[in-house]
Amino acid sequence: MGDLQVVGGIKKLNNKNYNTWATCMESYLQGQDLWEVVGGGEVTQPATEDANGILRKWKIKAGKAMFALKTTIEEEMLEHIRDAKTPKEAWDTFVTLFSKRNDTKLQLLENELLSMAQRDMAVAQYFHKGWPTQPSLVEFENLLAGQEAMAKQMGGVSLKGEEEALYTSKSRGTFQRYTGNGSKKDGDKENSEDGWDAEALFATEEEELALTVTTPERIDYKNDWIVDSGCSNHMTGDKQKLQNLSEYNGGRVVVTADNSRLPITHIGKTIVTPRYNTNQVQLQDVYHVPGMKKNLLSVAQLTSSGHYVLFGPQDVKVYRDVKITETPTMEGRRLESIYVMSAESAYVDRTRKNETSDLWHMRLGHVSYSKLSVMVKKSMLKGLPQLDVRTDTVCAGCQYGKAHQLPYDESKFKAKEPLELVHSDVFGPVKQQSISGMRYMVTFIDDFSRYVWVFFMKEKSDTFSKFKEFRDSAEGEVGKKICCLRTDNGGEYRSNEFSQYLRECRIRHQYTCANTPQQNGVAERKNRHLAEICRSMLHAKNVSGRFWAEAMRTAAFVINRLPQPRLGFVSPFEKLWNIKPTVSYFRVFGCVCYVFVPDHLRSKFDKKAVRCIFVGYDSHRKGWKCCDPISGRCYTSRNVVFDEASSWWSLEKEVLPDSREFGDKLQQKMGEHDVQLQTSSDESEDPNGDDVEQRVTQNPWQTGVYQQPNEEGGPSETEESIPQSQLRRSTRIRRPNPKYANAAIIEEATEPETFEEASKSSEWMTAMKEEIDALQQNQTWDIVPKIKDVKPISCKWVYKIKRRPDGSIERYKARLVARGFSQQYGLDYDETFSPVAKLTTVRVLLALAANKDWNLWQMDVKNAFLHGELDREIYMTQPMGFQSQDHPEYVCKLRKALYGLKQAPRAWYGKIAEFLTKSGYSVTPADSSLFVKANEGKLAIVLVYVDDLIITGDDEAEILQTKENLSVRFQMKELGQLKHFLGLEVDRTHEGIFLCQQKYAKDLLKRFGMLECKSTSTPMEPNIKMCAHEGKDLEDATMYRQLVGSLIYLTLTRPDISYAVGVMSRYMQNPKKPHLEAVRRILRYVKNTIDYGLLYKKGEDCKLVGYCDADYAGDHDTRRSTTGYVFKLGSGTISWCSKRQPTVSLSTTEAEYRAAAMAAQESTWLIQLMNNLHQPVDYAIPLYCDNQSAIRLAENPVFHARTKHVEVHYHFVREKVLQEEIEMRQIKTDEQIADLFTKSLSVGKFEHFRRQHGVIERMEANIEGEC
Repeated sequence: MGDLQVVGGIKKLNNKNYNTWATCMESYLQGQDLWEVVGGGEVTQPATEDANGILRKWKIKAGKAMFALKTTIEEEMLEHIRDAKTPKEAWDTFVTLFSKRNDTKLQLLENELLSMAQRDMAVAQYFHKGWPTQPSLVEFENLLAGQEAMAKQMGGVSLKGEEEALYTSKSRGTFQRYTGNGSKKDGDKENSEDGWDAEALFATEEEELALTVTTPERIDYKNDWIVDSGCSNHMTGDKQKLQNLSEYNGGRVVVTADNSRLPITHIGKTIVTPRYNTNQVQLQDVYHVPGMKKNLLSVAQLTSSGHYVLFGPQDVKVYRDVKITETPTMEGRRLESIYVMSAESAYVDRTRKNETSDLWHMRLGHVSYSKLSVMVKKSMLKGLPQLDVRTDTVCAGCQYGKAHQLPYDESKFKAKEPLELVHSDVFGPVKQQSISGMRYMVTFIDDFSRYVWVFFMKEKSDTFSKFKEFRDSAEGEVGKKICCLRTDNGGEYRSNEFSQYLRECRIRHQYTCANTPQQNGVAERKNRHLAEICRSMLHAKNVSGRFWAEAMRTAAFVINRLPQPRLGFVSPFEKLWNIKPTVSYFRVFGCVCYVFVPDHLRSKFDKKAVRCIFVGYDSHRKGWKCCDPISGRCYTSRNVVFDEASSWWSLEKEVLPDSREFGDKLQQKMGEHDVQLQTSSDESEDPNGDDVEQRVTQNPWQTGVYQQPNEEGGPSETEESIPQSQLRRSTRIRRPNPKYANAAIIEEATEPETFEEASKSSEWMTAMKEEIDALQQNQTWDIVPKIKDVKPISCKWVYKIKRRPDGSIERYKARLVARGFSQQYGLDYDETFSPVAKLTTVRVLLALAANKDWNLWQMDVKNAFLHGELDREIYMTQPMGFQSQDHPEYVCKLRKALYGLKQAPRAWYGKIAEFLTKSGYSVTPADSSLFVKANEGKLAIVLVYVDDLIITGDDEAEILQTKENLSVRFQMKELGQLKHFLGLEVDRTHEGIFLCQQKYAKDLLKRFGMLECKSTSTPMEPNIKMCAHEGKDLEDATMYRQLVGSLIYLTLTRPDISYAVGVMSRYMQNPKKPHLEAVRRILRYVKNTIDYGLLYKKGEDCKLVGYCDADYAGDHDTRRSTTGYVFKLGSGTISWCSKRQPTVSLSTTEAEYRAAAMAAQESTWLIQLMNNLHQPVDYAIPLYCDNQSAIRLAENPVFHARTKHVEVHYHFVREKVLQEEIEMRQIKTDEQIADLFTKSLSVGKFEHFRRQHGVIERMEANIEGEC
């Protein structure tokens, strides 16, 4: 009840007391701790309830506030807020209701204001006591908007005790501001008082009227006439002043300053008798305008009757005639009833001479007025008169022709503490990627210390994530919060995600004006400084451009430690950390250095040091960062000897010889210290406060923790790192070919993206010329006039650098490609499907060739698609850079297929299949890309994969004839013995054929920053179970998908990772962080087994053998089982599968039975393929299974009653068993090699099964030519 009594003390709200009620009500609500739900930070109802009962507490406070509002208003007011849901809605309703402009009350207030008299009252008494109806603040603001009554009344208000006054001239024509002693103030303005422009008058004098001024003589608006230069006609509101009245029948009305319209009722004449003389003046055609409160004398009407009106500083005069002897300084002209002064045609500051400074300014080609002034004063030109030149004159022509940005004043603001203001800008894109694939850099500069942090990015969109990393690290180390971020208007800073994050962190965001980078000058200049230092360091040592990120990092590290004049010759490092930096450990970037290799990482006679280049400093360890440009491996160590005078890259691009002098020093130094070396782990990054560029050895998804640099000294003996990985030693000594010694370290050639880029290179122009010559020789098109209503498709150049296995450039290839995406189905093409060889067929062919010791030949069809015949008329624009000089407007009518056309692959397959068929080859039903020719028990086999052909068999004569026929019919390139095919590396060994993807695996690790990661022995942790919904979402799921997709291709020769990759591919749609960690483990396993592959041995029994297995309910999300099977031809694995079953199995028997059914389907196709290759399978293929019930189910139909729910097609295996095509055999679980495809295994079991599949190390295969 106490609350109700307090509320009852407030007078209830009615139509007249809103201001008083609102003031009291707000105080009351604040006192009761209820204002937060009305006008504070809790006006919105919480969405959900929490453990603290926040929703219930809010409803209680809102109910109290609503009760207080409803009990302090009159009943008629209650209707306005009856539907209000919250106290804020009710409060805002009253604010809107009572803040509206009440014109009736404003008229009442204005009338009272006009009738008030100040007398002896002070200003405060005058307005607070003399005004009968006290206006509210809103009403007073609305009253000021009209300003007419205010302007009138303010003219008579005196400021007691003040000497300044507003003086009115005798003619009532002008206002001037004077001091009490009569002296005029500098900078005062003259303003004409316009009776119908009171708003403009009040706005001009607003600052001075705020102090209130007075005039010695008040204007008598009733009798005096106001001389108005903007008034179009004499007019008055007093009808008694007019004589000879007649009704006005015209259509004109009077428009006032507030756009209100007043009617003209009469027209007459009047006699004006000035107050200060007795000369009477008769005015004709004076309008009577009811409602007008002033008498206006029109200057235009006076001049129209032959009079001249002269305004002076003190008065205004009207003359019958005037003789003017002075030259005017400005001239204008009359337009209708007003006088207009045009700035472009006005003569400003005209001298009495005919020749003016403006004239000579234009004569001299709009020379600057400052130069003209100097030339006049020093008489530098003959014939140039003495002119009065004002250097501040504005010439319109000069503004149109010479306008430029105004100079920028240096900002006076200076941050008082660290991170109070942070400047940021993005640098890039850099044309050449860094060694870790970075193309952008973002900088963050602390305004207080000018300390710079640099982060490197692959895309601009990574700016937001880098800012979060910077904020977490900088605020944690400095101990301050970021208050303000100043950037340009780049889209990377204006995203909704970025803005929302800044609001949540209470960080103010300042943007520059559009196209005004100067306002972000601190960041712009810092980026320019970094770029200049980076270029200097790179070019001084002739370092490859791919090390630009390392150079930027080092530049930032050094700049942060150099004294700056702006900081009083204190370094940013010292300013921020209060520690004087040490530079004794600084070395020349890019110089040659030698990194010691400890004993446990080398053999007895290996080199004891690695020759590298110096690429920067490590913030986490007291050591130097060095990089081997050949291998790309980075080291961090303190045991480094520097040859700062040498460079890895000489101007002649020759590798420098090892230095004996530094070798001796190295040996001496190594004897003094026992050190430990390890590679930079992939588990951490290197954000040294200056950057977080992710090197080749680093993980592209995980960010590191910022460490404050230790400046107490250089590298120590206790903290260092160089690679610690499981090194595999070989008995062979690998020596790099001196011909390619610089191949990996010279500036890397890049593939151009446009014709304009390629046309600047002679190599690419030659490649394009070769392509055009081949097209013309093949008669690919005819140049014809363009047909009306036929839109030709466009074409473009595609460029590719073909490299050898060692990475050196083999040739530059340019391909002209039609833009087939503009083709329309049914109009330009019909069918597009074209068969290609199955990878299982490739492995079967290699296994057969190894077993029977057949030669494998590889041929490439030059411009294969150009041989395909078209069945439609297709027109294409002429290729860029090779248009016909005689008919550049003609188009190309295609006669042959071209790369890029939708039907090109199908047309080529039809052509090559037709040729091989006519040559006696037959298409195998098992694989349409496999062609076989049998002749007297000998075979010739051709496998086609688009334009790559593999030829093998034991009929050497037929093979030779086929190769010759192909070369005659098509332009062929004979590649010799098969070495590389679709990214697969094929090597002949003494034991057979070794198939691997070592280069692809290495490129994969390099692409995803795992080349120097720690290795592991298995691709998955034993018995690990993955779930779809556990863990945090990834910020970038695209990276995960790219990684898994790349690993799927690696499974073509690596059955040992098939299960792990298959499991991880289940989560492509919504990957989580644990999934990413599991994929990274696969990469670490690939790193450990990068040179592993499949070995197909020769001379063994060439028989098919199968294994099948299932992991019952192994998928925790769906409880489905995983099928795994594998088939071997001899000792080599040719086909395998690891796949989750489509339905849930009710028992282990059912799961194993389904796996056996899938294996049976694959065996049927393999039997057909072997028969097509004239390798008859006249035996039942043994299919090993470790589940006896599944074997009995396949062999015994009595069990059928218990398997009615199993799909009919899974009984396919029973049919094959009964037909004796396969034979189900029992095998022990410990010997079931198909287990490799159903579950993650322990290290010992995994390695045993891996060897059983024929997956071995390259070194064990005993490659020919490498022993």
